Amino acid sequence: MTAPTALQVQHFHTTDVAEQTRATPSWQQHYQQMSPGHFSGQLRWLGLEGVQVYEEHLNTRVEQCFRAPSGALAFCFDRSENSLYLLNEDSRNIWITPENYQEVAVVFEQPFLASHHLDLERLRGLFMVPLSCRQNALFGNWLSATLTQLGQAACPVQGRALGEQLLEDCLFILDNAGHCLHGDARERRDEERAIMHRVSEWAADCPDETLNLLQLAKVAGVSLRQLQQAFKAFTGLPPAHWLRLRRLNGARRDLLRGAQATVAEVAMRWSFWHLGRFSESYRQLFCELPSETLKRAR
Repeated sequence: MTAPTALQVQHFHTTDVAEQTRATPSWQQHYQQMSPGHFSGQLRWLGLEGVQVYEEHLNTRVEQCFRAPSGALAFCFDRSENSLYLLNEDSRNIWITPENYQEVAVVFEQPFLASHHLDLERLRGLFMVPLSCRQNALFGNWLSATLTQLGQAACPVQGRALGEQLLEDCLFILDNAGHCLHGDARERRDEERAIMHRVSEWAADCPDETLNLLQLAKVAGVSLRQLQQAFKAFTGLPPAHWLRLRRLNGARRDLLRGAQATVAEVAMRWSFWHLGRFSESYRQLFCELPSETLKRAR
């Protein structure tokens, strides 16, 4: 029998959305700040044998454009609304967190899944859909407490045994939550998700490109009304506001790079033609003027 070993929980505190992204191993993702304030994030991570466990805290609203790890199956528990989201490597999408967002996630890697002969075809129709059941909150609380316990002391635990328990618990919760879905709601959610998938593909492939609303609707292949409905469902923001915040985040990336450019040149590159309004909007979102960001970067 393998002797239990002390599992090490990695703990990160971040002050910028880019730091938060870099602190999360394996995930392909891009974050942008979407509400005012100095960003503060926390991430706890535990690596088992073929299983990764995460707990994430974000104080501001954040847009997440992401793709789950290749070949993996991820169970993401949104502790703000007590919903479960199931992701696979094809789950590439955009959504915006609420303020003070908390999430725990369990990611099962492909070799671990293969060893348990899990038939992923049986899960079709469940990916990227909010799944609710009463066990979601209980499991989220237990997993957060378990990470705290493992992080505070040299607690001897068998990594393989804990991974097996997590898979059994997650599949049990998924089975209960899947029964709560209704056909019409699932079909409508699938249509909205397809729209946002096309938008997220564009956002990931063209992070430094600007569009207007009609151009964005053309990218998504839908009418402006359909685009607005999808954004309301997935981000809680009108698409025009999302585009504006995206441009502000793009300007911040340029300023943080410390390139030989003035604030006015950066503003014009991101289609902010009134320098005063750009500076005020930037200050409201990031709690500093663009000139302060540029000075700090240099």
